[in-house]
Amino acid sequence: MKKTIFTAALALTVSCSSIPVLPAALQTPEVAAAASQQAVNQKADQIIATGKSLIGKATYSNTQYKPTAPYRFSCATFLMYIFEQNGVDLGTYNEDYMLKQGKAVARNQLQKGDLVFFKSKKTGTDPDHVGIYIGNNKLLHMADSKQNIVISDMNSKPYYKDNYFAARRVLPALMTSNPANTGEKIANNAFLHKNSARIGTANVAAQKRFTAGGYVQYVLSQSGVKINTTTLSEQMKLGTTVARNNLQQGDIVFFSSAKGSKNPTLVGIYAGEHRIVIPTKDGVITRVLLADYYKDRYITAKRIIK
Repeated sequence: MKKTIFTAALALTVSCSSIPVLPAALQTPEVAAAASQQAVNQKADQIIATGKSLIGKATYSNTQYKPTAPYRFSCATFLMYIFEQNGVDLGTYNEDYMLKQGKAVARNQLQKGDLVFFKSKKTGTDPDHVGIYIGNNKLLHMADSKQNIVISDMNSKPYYKDNYFAARRVLPALMTSNPANTGEKIANNAFLHKNSARIGTANVAAQKRFTAGGYVQYVLSQSGVKINTTTLSEQMKLGTTVARNNLQQGDIVFFSSAKGSKNPTLVGIYAGEHRIVIPTKDGVITRVLLADYYKDRYITAKRIIK
């Protein structure tokens, strides 16, 4: 079910797989592909294990998101939570936005970690339920207020056959490659400092205190990219303008607080798959560009990296 009101801020940490791989120059395509699939399988297992550990500990709610005991989740916030607890950021708690991440997967090709969507309502075009595929035709999901978190066989009830809508593979799309390129490093650093940075009116890097523009400057510098301004209007003049449909990880995206204005008052670091990391007065948050608020207030995007 879609989120209506949530009483807790979204939080995440990002970690990278520790699976060793050969230096890029020495990898054959077969070795690189095998390592990637190994990392995907390991990450899926971690996410699923976290979800299973919450069985009997969390209750259903589509009005409250509570990521601490006693846990309260909707079907979508349950997935958002278990993914982010394992360093994978979905950036959204809405099924219809999740449906646009990763790539489409046929039902007979599902693998562990895929998102599976259902639509039981006869009106509208968006799914109204989502779970994570765990293998052997089984789904782990926050079902409803009576069942809470359960593991369901997708052949066990007509619901799963009659209301099956789509599936998306978000792993490895939301994972970092090894080695990471500069854009990925920028996105990773934006996530890495998300929980420790405080956003205000001053820039004191030693204390992790930044303005919005200061946070962007700091994240870029931590990734080996130097810019000499913390002012949003000046940052908006840097680099190369990038079309919204051509964004890449590490691009800087500018927004106004008022529709139609070209004066930047909000900035985000693009993290791929529609996700943006945004420094705000309430802290550094993660959202998706698909949300109407950001679509309506979008000004431009700049690519600072070469």
